[in-house]
Amino acid sequence: MALLYQLERSQWAPSEILQAQQFRQLNVLLDHARTTVPHYREHLRDSRPPPGQAVTPEQWRAFPILTRDDVQGAGTRLHSTALPKGHGPTAVISSSGSTGRPIQAVITRVRQQFWEAFTLREHLWQRRDVTGKLASIRAFPTGKAVYPRGLQAANWGGALAAVYRTGPAAGLSVVSSVEEQAAWLVRQNPDYLLTFPSALRALALYCRDQGIALPRLRQARCISEVLPPETRAAVREAWGVEIADAYSANEIGYMALQCPDHETLHVQAEGVFLEILRDDGTPCEAGETGRVVVTGLHNFAMPLIRYEIGDYAEVGPPCPCGRGLPVIKRVLGRVRNMLRLPGGGEVWPLIGEPSYVEIPAIRQYQIVQKSLELLEMRLVSERPLTPDEEARLREIVLNRLGHRFEIALTYHENIPRSAGGKFEDFKCEIEGA
Repeated sequence: MALLYQLERSQWAPSEILQAQQFRQLNVLLDHARTTVPHYREHLRDSRPPPGQAVTPEQWRAFPILTRDDVQGAGTRLHSTALPKGHGPTAVISSSGSTGRPIQAVITRVRQQFWEAFTLREHLWQRRDVTGKLASIRAFPTGKAVYPRGLQAANWGGALAAVYRTGPAAGLSVVSSVEEQAAWLVRQNPDYLLTFPSALRALALYCRDQGIALPRLRQARCISEVLPPETRAAVREAWGVEIADAYSANEIGYMALQCPDHETLHVQAEGVFLEILRDDGTPCEAGETGRVVVTGLHNFAMPLIRYEIGDYAEVGPPCPCGRGLPVIKRVLGRVRNMLRLPGGGEVWPLIGEPSYVEIPAIRQYQIVQKSLELLEMRLVSERPLTPDEEARLREIVLNRLGHRFEIALTYHENIPRSAGGKFEDFKCEIEGA
């Protein structure tokens, strides 16, 4: 609550004050990384300024970009050998793999506290009545939260339940069919719905066409993917409510949250230093689109400094709400089609599987549905997988999809983005999809 109180004040600071505070923290992080992290001890050895001297924004932009390939290749050399007192304990997490390049990261309790504080900030910004019921249709471990019952909980969980007395919560696996999701939601009759943008759009269109109402629903919340304007329109038409969006990554934490009063996103500057860069490495101005490079300010166990997360975004002008937090007008990054089923209908393809990192040769993947029976899994890997690894990979995918498709593995040097700069970890190439 003390951290949340500070965040409630800092959001109104002028942008130049916020950046000055960010660079204070960046200098502490840099000194720690150069001293205790083998990767940075080597790669920042000759960078300017020398350790102990404050870095300027110009010097900062001369530091090397850290790619996902770099993270995968460095492995434990990105881990700190001497965590500062009070930052532990640590935990190992995996990225969702929604950019096609899953990685593992080590995070600290301090990083997690900031995640929880930003979660509370998001609820407060959106003025939610937390005594209502929350329904989540999202990824769950295989075999959990399955239709028809899903999961039931007494409260919303996490930091919110530690501070407030909340209403109940319910969860359903997103691999359920759209028809099953709609039937489940009617039974739950929630006040708030949390899910993925592509799944939300399919669900809203189905409910609109079938005349299915959710009379208590006050707001939908989106995670993980790009939120297109047409999804906002579909949700308004189906249920007459608005969407709250967020931009986050497991290995970094919250990067941006939707403004309480507008549809743009505010960078969570107290937790991350986020850059949107042109091809030449210079910062984009308002209205320009560039690649997202982010530095987590508080994870000293595995610092990710100038980390190219794999998305593109458009810089927005200062927000009329008066907050000094930087503005992202829109994110162009992770998108996903729907999976077509042999028996008819479609489901959200749950393929961002942390278990992929257990096959370390995999550097990137993309799944393409070629027909109602056949999927192609395109791989960028250090080497061809062994027959046992290929069999294991197929089983991981089939277990997550819940349907026994034929899977053809193909190997590639790289998997390009679309012409619009987006990466699609799942594509459906069936005509009419």
